[in-house]
Amino acid sequence: MAAAAAASEKQVMVVAVDESDCGAHALGWTIDHFFPPAVPGSPFKLVLVHARPSAAAAVGLVGPGAAEVFPIVEADLKKSAARVVEKAKELCASKSVHDVMIDVVEGDARIVLCDAVERHHASILVVGSHGHGAIKRAVLGSVSDYCAHHAHCTVMIVKKPKAKH
Repeated sequence: MAAAAAASEKQVMVVAVDESDCGAHALGWTIDHFFPPAVPGSPFKLVLVHARPSAAAAVGLVGPGAAEVFPIVEADLKKSAARVVEKAKELCASKSVHDVMIDVVEGDARIVLCDAVERHHASILVVGSHGHGAIKRAVLGSVSDYCAHHAHCTVMIVKKPKAKH
Protein backbone atom coordinates (compact mmCIF):
# COMPACT_ATOMS: atom_id res chain seq x y z
CA MET A 1 0.00 0.00 0.00
CA ALA A 2 2.81 2.42 0.89
CA ALA A 3 4.53 1.63 -2.44
CA ALA A 4 1.34 2.45 -4.35
CA ALA A 5 0.99 5.75 -2.49
CA ALA A 6 4.62 6.63 -3.21
CA ALA A 7 4.17 5.79 -6.90
CA SER A 8 1.10 8.00 -7.14
CA GLU A 9 3.02 10.87 -5.56
CA LYS A 10 5.76 10.79 -8.19
CA GLN A 11 6.04 13.82 -10.39
CA VAL A 12 5.41 13.17 -14.08
CA MET A 13 8.09 13.83 -16.67
CA VAL A 14 6.85 13.90 -20.26
CA VAL A 15 9.52 13.32 -22.92
CA ALA A 16 8.81 14.00 -26.58
CA VAL A 17 10.02 11.22 -28.87
CA ASP A 18 10.25 11.30 -32.64
CA GLU A 19 12.24 9.68 -35.44
CA SER A 20 15.15 12.13 -35.19
CA ASP A 21 18.57 11.61 -33.64
CA CYS A 22 17.84 14.73 -31.56
CA GLY A 23 14.77 13.10 -30.05
CA ALA A 24 16.69 9.91 -29.22
CA HIS A 25 19.50 11.98 -27.70
CA ALA A 26 17.01 13.90 -25.54
CA LEU A 27 15.47 10.66 -24.26
CA GLY A 28 18.86 9.09 -23.59
CA TRP A 29 20.11 12.20 -21.83
CA THR A 30 16.98 12.36 -19.68
CA ILE A 31 17.27 8.72 -18.64
CA ASP A 32 20.97 9.10 -17.85
CA HIS A 33 20.38 12.17 -15.68
CA PHE A 34 17.03 11.43 -14.03
CA PHE A 35 16.73 7.62 -14.04
CA PRO A 36 20.26 6.34 -13.27
CA PRO A 37 20.38 2.57 -12.65
CA ALA A 38 22.61 2.99 -9.59
CA VAL A 39 19.90 5.03 -7.84
CA PRO A 40 16.77 2.94 -7.22
CA GLY A 41 13.39 4.63 -7.32
CA SER A 42 13.41 7.77 -9.46
CA PRO A 43 11.20 10.58 -8.15
CA PHE A 44 9.61 10.78 -11.62
CA LYS A 45 7.08 8.79 -13.57
CA LEU A 46 8.25 8.67 -17.21
CA VAL A 47 5.73 9.31 -19.99
CA LEU A 48 6.91 9.26 -23.60
CA VAL A 49 4.76 11.10 -26.14
CA HIS A 50 4.99 10.77 -29.90
CA ALA A 51 2.99 13.18 -32.04
CA ARG A 52 1.98 11.43 -35.24
CA PRO A 53 1.00 13.72 -38.11
CA SER A 54 -2.37 13.11 -39.73
CA ALA A 55 -2.47 11.76 -43.26
CA ALA A 56 -4.07 15.01 -44.43
CA ALA A 57 -1.26 17.09 -42.92
CA ALA A 58 1.41 14.76 -44.30
CA VAL A 59 -0.03 14.73 -47.82
CA GLY A 60 -1.02 18.37 -47.89
CA LEU A 61 -3.23 18.03 -50.93
CA VAL A 62 -6.89 17.83 -51.63
CA GLY A 63 -8.50 16.93 -54.89
CA PRO A 64 -8.89 14.05 -57.30
CA GLY A 65 -6.75 11.11 -56.26
CA ALA A 66 -6.32 12.24 -52.66
CA ALA A 67 -8.78 9.63 -51.40
CA GLU A 68 -6.63 6.84 -52.84
CA VAL A 69 -3.43 8.25 -51.33
CA PHE A 70 -4.69 8.77 -47.77
CA PRO A 71 -4.91 5.07 -46.75
CA ILE A 72 -1.36 4.46 -48.01
CA VAL A 73 0.00 7.50 -46.18
CA GLU A 74 -1.97 6.57 -43.04
CA ALA A 75 -0.44 3.08 -43.06
CA ASP A 76 3.06 4.53 -43.49
CA LEU A 77 2.51 6.99 -40.62
CA LYS A 78 1.35 4.17 -38.34
CA LYS A 79 4.43 2.10 -39.26
CA SER A 80 6.67 5.09 -38.62
CA ALA A 81 5.03 5.69 -35.22
CA ALA A 82 5.50 2.01 -34.34
CA ARG A 83 9.23 2.30 -35.21
CA VAL A 84 9.57 5.41 -33.02
CA VAL A 85 7.86 3.66 -30.10
CA GLU A 86 9.95 0.51 -30.52
CA LYS A 87 13.19 2.51 -30.66
CA ALA A 88 12.18 4.43 -27.51
CA LYS A 89 11.27 1.19 -25.68
CA GLU A 90 14.61 -0.35 -26.66
CA LEU A 91 16.51 2.70 -25.42
CA CYS A 92 14.64 2.64 -22.11
CA ALA A 93 15.19 -1.10 -21.68
CA SER A 94 18.91 -0.78 -22.51
CA LYS A 95 19.20 1.71 -19.65
CA SER A 96 17.14 -0.45 -17.25
CA VAL A 97 14.08 1.80 -17.29
CA HIS A 98 11.02 -0.44 -17.55
CA ASP A 99 8.21 1.56 -15.93
CA VAL A 100 7.36 3.74 -18.92
CA MET A 101 4.03 4.93 -20.28
CA ILE A 102 3.90 5.64 -24.02
CA ASP A 103 1.32 7.78 -25.80
CA VAL A 104 1.02 8.09 -29.57
CA VAL A 105 -1.30 10.95 -30.41
CA GLU A 106 -2.25 12.23 -33.87
CA GLY A 107 -1.75 15.93 -34.39
CA ASP A 108 0.66 18.84 -34.46
CA ALA A 109 3.55 18.12 -32.10
CA ARG A 110 3.29 21.53 -30.41
CA ILE A 111 -0.35 21.02 -29.46
CA VAL A 112 0.01 17.29 -28.70
CA LEU A 113 2.87 17.92 -26.24
CA CYS A 114 1.17 20.80 -24.44
CA ASP A 115 -2.01 18.72 -24.18
CA ALA A 116 0.00 15.77 -22.81
CA VAL A 117 1.44 18.02 -20.10
CA GLU A 118 -2.10 18.89 -19.02
CA ARG A 119 -3.48 15.35 -19.35
CA HIS A 120 -0.69 13.79 -17.29
CA HIS A 121 -0.29 16.74 -14.88
CA ALA A 122 3.41 16.84 -15.79
CA SER A 123 5.99 18.77 -13.81
CA ILE A 124 8.56 18.71 -16.61
CA LEU A 125 8.40 18.46 -20.39
CA VAL A 126 11.59 17.39 -22.17
CA VAL A 127 12.03 18.11 -25.87
CA GLY A 128 15.01 17.73 -28.14
CA SER A 129 16.40 20.62 -30.13
CA HIS A 130 16.70 19.97 -33.84
CA GLY A 131 19.07 22.91 -34.19
CA HIS A 132 17.31 24.50 -37.15
CA GLY A 133 18.55 27.88 -38.25
CA ALA A 134 16.52 31.06 -37.89
CA ILE A 135 14.95 30.89 -41.36
CA LYS A 136 13.90 27.25 -41.15
CA ARG A 137 12.63 27.81 -37.60
CA ALA A 138 10.59 30.80 -38.79
CA VAL A 139 9.05 28.83 -41.66
CA LEU A 140 8.44 25.52 -39.86
CA GLY A 141 7.93 26.85 -36.37
CA SER A 142 9.88 25.50 -33.45
CA VAL A 143 8.20 22.85 -31.32
CA SER A 144 10.54 23.56 -28.41
CA ASP A 145 9.96 27.31 -28.62
CA TYR A 146 6.18 26.87 -28.73
CA CYS A 147 6.24 24.47 -25.76
CA ALA A 148 8.55 26.75 -23.77
CA HIS A 149 5.95 29.52 -24.12
CA HIS A 150 2.72 27.52 -23.85
CA ALA A 151 3.26 24.40 -21.70
CA HIS A 152 2.11 24.80 -18.10
CA CYS A 153 5.23 23.25 -16.61
CA THR A 154 9.00 23.49 -16.71
CA VAL A 155 10.31 22.83 -20.22
CA MET A 156 13.78 21.40 -20.69
CA ILE A 157 15.28 21.61 -24.18
CA VAL A 158 18.06 19.08 -24.69
CA LYS A 159 20.55 19.98 -27.41
CA LYS A 160 22.66 17.35 -29.09
CA PRO A 161 26.36 18.23 -28.87
CA LYS A 162 27.86 19.40 -32.13
CA ALA A 163 30.26 17.03 -33.81
CA LYS A 164 33.88 18.05 -33.39
CA HIS A 165 35.93 18.35 -36.56
